[in-house]
Amino acid sequence: MALAVAAELCARALRAQDYDRFLTLSFTPPEKRAALTGIYAFNVERARTRELVSDPVLGQIRLQWWCQSIDRIYAGTPGDLPVARLLAAIARERALDRALFDRLIDARAGDFDQQPPTDMAALERYAEASGATVVSLALQALGGWDANSARAGRALGTAWALLGLMRALPFHARQRRLYLPADLMREAGLRAADLFAGRDAPGLAKVVSVVADRAALLLAEARALAPGVAPAARPALLCAPLAELYLDRFRKAGFEPGHRLLEPAPLVKLWRLWRWPDRGRASDRDRPARGG
Repeated sequence: MALAVAAELCARALRAQDYDRFLTLSFTPPEKRAALTGIYAFNVERARTRELVSDPVLGQIRLQWWCQSIDRIYAGTPGDLPVARLLAAIARERALDRALFDRLIDARAGDFDQQPPTDMAALERYAEASGATVVSLALQALGGWDANSARAGRALGTAWALLGLMRALPFHARQRRLYLPADLMREAGLRAADLFAGRDAPGLAKVVSVVADRAALLLAEARALAPGVAPAARPALLCAPLAELYLDRFRKAGFEPGHRLLEPAPLVKLWRLWRWPDRGRASDRDRPARGG
């Protein structure tokens, strides 16, 4: 399979499964889009494991299959899966850290836990492993890996994951999955059974607001560090303006998950991306990527 075809197929999957990151490709220099497309498409495939497989044993088997796929990618024998073909070229050309891929896969093992995270620290560790690692790979792919960029990526990726988990709370609840800190739930008198049953759950907004406040602090940290990131690597941070948009919407919605305000129109998202001052050297005239 030609790399151009693999990139096109990955971009289609990304558009369907992670539209926000797909939009950020519009503001990424064309010569660097394929690299980010491959990383983001891999993240989508990995993140969907729990949606596709509910049994923990089968889930572990699927995650192990991804570990073996990464082995083949780094061995130069990726097979015909589009994301594997694209990643093999990226990993070789950009010298991506293999350990980061392993960390992403390991993080998804937590999706099969039957209990919510014990406290905010546990939730943040999960968010960092699953969210910040993606940003770290993107920074490496763009040649912007240094101490300042690593800190910015960790803060942004963790905040992005925290906000994503809160936005997806109704969807996860229907699957009997919960990513709210157990200690905060007890303090708020919030019962998992009510969330799983779709019943009114007093105290939910209070717990969500605590998580959102932590995300806000991390976004502020990332914002302060962003100007020190090499311009060529700043497309890796393009989720920042969208994260700030979602945080604004959460506040307007009273921290109510599932509120209609939490899904802005695509044009609103594009406007936020276009106005972000730290998006590097991508041209204002770049149009949304068609392909990768």
